Amino acid sequence: MKRVTVFRNGSNMDGKVIAVHDTDCLDDVLAEASRKLECPVTDLYNRSGGHVDEVILIRDDDTLYASGGETFIRSPRVWKARGSFTQDATDRHAQPLQRQACAHSHSEWVTLNVGGKLFTTTISTLTRVDGNSMLARMFMHGDVEWQSRIDETGAYLIDRSPLYFEPILNYLRHGKLVLDKTVNPDGILEEAKFFGLTSLIEQLEELIEKEQPPDDTTPITRRELVMALMVTPTNKELRCQGVNFTGANLSKLDLRYINFKYAILRKANLSGANLSYCNFERADLSSATLDSANLLGVKVLCANMEGASLRGCNFEDPAGSRANMEGALMKNVNLEGSHMAGVNLRVANLKNANLQNCDLRGAVLAGADLENCDLSGCDLQEANLRGANLKGATFELMLNPLHMAQAV
Repeated sequence: MKRVTVFRNGSNMDGKVIAVHDTDCLDDVLAEASRKLECPVTDLYNRSGGHVDEVILIRDDDTLYASGGETFIRSPRVWKARGSFTQDATDRHAQPLQRQACAHSHSEWVTLNVGGKLFTTTISTLTRVDGNSMLARMFMHGDVEWQSRIDETGAYLIDRSPLYFEPILNYLRHGKLVLDKTVNPDGILEEAKFFGLTSLIEQLEELIEKEQPPDDTTPITRRELVMALMVTPTNKELRCQGVNFTGANLSKLDLRYINFKYAILRKANLSGANLSYCNFERADLSSATLDSANLLGVKVLCANMEGASLRGCNFEDPAGSRANMEGALMKNVNLEGSHMAGVNLRVANLKNANLQNCDLRGAVLAGADLENCDLSGCDLQEANLRGANLKGATFELMLNPLHMAQAV
């Protein structure tokens, strides 16, 4: 018979002495350790962290550490008067932290040691916002194998700045970026890149860009455009070629006849604006909002309108001037309920676009990519669909039957 002392994993407190008989199997020893320590024990480790997987490896008077499935956690060390690190079996102040470390694998709560500062949070907080981030991958399965990166209290060591990590952790908690005025956003951006938090990176880059001093590439604001409109005579054309209007709120403005050729209007708000006879040739209107805008006679040749919203827009000019959107990139665009009679959409890319209930009478869609488009409830009377890609397109509740001659 052998006598061994068993401690909880990561602790040198409240050890229990158990008897190991020569006839015992390892399961018998684990069961006895579970009974004595009053917690589930599935693994045993020696002082060096070696995994004990056979009874024959246990020697008389051995010290073993019981684990409930988590990896080996070294016991806390304290500084002795003689000037060396040693294990302290009487340090009762460390006991709560040791038990906390032992319980990490069975708990939703985890402690991170970031640059020497402890942060306590939950696994769900670290994993729910961005499942591909480094923090999410560390704790996704709840079984983190970071033996070399666990401090003496069981906290996971991360060698980064705690000043910049705190706003990142708060963002993961409630999904909103809140910055202290004393914290540099550039530092948080670098940490977000390190942890691979894509959604936070985008927000920080936009914030930093807005805080930059104005230069030639700074987006024009609504106020600046309105001032330009006020000083431009009605018989003169306002030229805005290549001007940056990214994210600008230009809603409900009278912008007729303005030349926006090559302009950048990405994510701009143009809803309710009068854009009749404007020139948007090769402009960037990706993710812009143009709901209920007037687009009579507009020129959008080869423009990028991917992901834009144009619900309820009016392209139909009673005077007969047709909107020209030939070759425009309009993937995933939303044109639901728009009046588009006679519009030229030849060879335009409308893949996955929403064209429900659109008036497309006499529209030119020859060679257009209409793959997976929703054309339910459309009026396609006399529309030209020759050579168009109609793979996966939906034609339910059509106002007029679609003749094969229109698509051949």
